[in-house]
Amino acid sequence: MIERSNPSPDVVPPVKRLWYCTTLFNAIVIGAVGFIAPGLWNAMNQLGAGGAEKPYLVNAANALVFGILGFTCIFGAPLANRIGLSWTLFLGAVGYPIYSAGLYLNNRYGVEWLVLVGAVTCGFSAGLFWASEGAVALGYPEPGKRGRYLNIWLWFRTGGPLVGGAIVLALNNDADAKKKGKVSYTTYLVFTALQALAAPIALLLSPPEKVQRADGTKVIIKAEASLQAELRALWEVSTRREILLLLPVFWAAYFNQYVGNFQTYYFGIRARALIGFTSNFGTLLSSQLMSSLLDYHGVLVKRRIVWGFWYAVALHIVAWVYGWIVQEKYTANPPAYDWGDAGFVEGYFVILLWDFARQGLQNWLYYLVSTKTDNISELTRFSGILRGQESFGQAVSYGLNTRAWYGGRVPLAVNTILLGK
Repeated sequence: MIERSNPSPDVVPPVKRLWYCTTLFNAIVIGAVGFIAPGLWNAMNQLGAGGAEKPYLVNAANALVFGILGFTCIFGAPLANRIGLSWTLFLGAVGYPIYSAGLYLNNRYGVEWLVLVGAVTCGFSAGLFWASEGAVALGYPEPGKRGRYLNIWLWFRTGGPLVGGAIVLALNNDADAKKKGKVSYTTYLVFTALQALAAPIALLLSPPEKVQRADGTKVIIKAEASLQAELRALWEVSTRREILLLLPVFWAAYFNQYVGNFQTYYFGIRARALIGFTSNFGTLLSSQLMSSLLDYHGVLVKRRIVWGFWYAVALHIVAWVYGWIVQEKYTANPPAYDWGDAGFVEGYFVILLWDFARQGLQNWLYYLVSTKTDNISELTRFSGILRGQESFGQAVSYGLNTRAWYGGRVPLAVNTILLGK
């Protein structure tokens, strides 16, 4: 008599796959929301200080955004595990158009209060967005394809600044935009309208139990029985040794907000628009290179992670050394470059290197976190902690950049110290 072995509890018999339940469809959903909401937000900030003439109000607002975002990211994980990832993603998208509307009123009429109100709503929304989006990107795909799907997600999210940069460049490329100043207010109207579409798209996300992977495995869900238990689990994850050791890396990954001041100090409006558009191609290339390395099956996962880390460190060393050289030159003789001026490429390359290095480290961090657990509920906590700590770093960084530090030496020094850690 032939005995039949019991199937693995994580594998289900073959069933007809529904396209809206596949990992690819769900990667497109979170990618689309990331494209429209934070992607266009990044496009505005790639102009330098959200396209403002002076960076200080917008930097103060962004410090508020990331201060709130840090707490919401961390405590958003228990909420996401209670109300579901789809509704968390929905709530995570609603605050972005309010922020853009505030920038519009400030740009056109000088109104400041809505910038700060928008910063508060965007901070709460963005925290929920990152807590849910990271969990979906890391937990929905089968383990052998995480690097690939992570890259799809990041391509979409980087595509937002790319398209947003094209919009900004199209609206700010006349002769008057050669000089330093602020971008056209029409730019913010377009961004606000587009960002309003993100929330309804978020509702298309499939719940984890309905996701259909190509290999037939199920998404592992081990949610806690109560909110109190969720908070206890969050505390246990937050105090794990490897998480505590990674905190300096989390902070260093996003501390470089000085790039916005660098653009407003040394480039005209249309030069900033061109930089915001074209620098995304370098970011996409960086994402592709790191994801290809991390998904290379010819090498053990642990070795891939080690190689990826040192590759990211090498990129940062090159970027910051070059940045210091150019900054010292600009401190002595501050320029105001248009894209046709001699010397424009030198300054542009500083920004390109900073963004290239940052994106490589971001990919590496998310991949590293994805290897810690296969449980989608725990991944929500991991991604919330990752984004929360990064956000605290950004809040301090934006706060630091609300002052006109002489030659940018103070923020550059802080970034260099974090790199050394």
